[in-house]
Amino acid sequence: MEPLRHSEADRRAVEAQIGRPLRGHWAVVRRCHLGIPMVIENHPRLEDGAPFPTLFWLTCPVLMRRVSRLEGGGCMARLNDDLARDNARRGRMAEAIRRYRARRDARAPIEDSGAPPGGGEDRIKCLHAHLAHELAHPPNPAGATALAAAGWPDCRTSCVGPA
Repeated sequence: MEPLRHSEADRRAVEAQIGRPLRGHWAVVRRCHLGIPMVIENHPRLEDGAPFPTLFWLTCPVLMRRVSRLEGGGCMARLNDDLARDNARRGRMAEAIRRYRARRDARAPIEDSGAPPGGGEDRIKCLHAHLAHELAHPPNPAGATALAAAGWPDCRTSCVGPA
């Protein structure tokens, strides 16, 4: 796999989006129609060897706000109910999580101590993580559901100043 690299302009943009400095190695893996980062991929380990909590990180402020509203509005409970009832959907989630782990472990194997960020194939804990996965390395059924409910950002100007 190629090393994760980012430009200085991307670093400034992502740090403006999330409101703090980033740690570790990362690269932009999805941009919006304005060319602004939407999702970054993080190396699974920080420079000191500590595991990084998530492979894909949603940075788009519009989607972050919309997904937070979905989470607050009970979307995760509905998705979890669907997973409990629908074996095919649970199987698609299991495959998405298998691909997530394979991509992460291709960079640096991490011993799992439970479900990956965002939950497992039978429980959604973070729609942000699933949507980031859907945008970066589809398919992710929970992420696709979140994107359909949130809608694609239709920004007319950059969220971080001049593009």
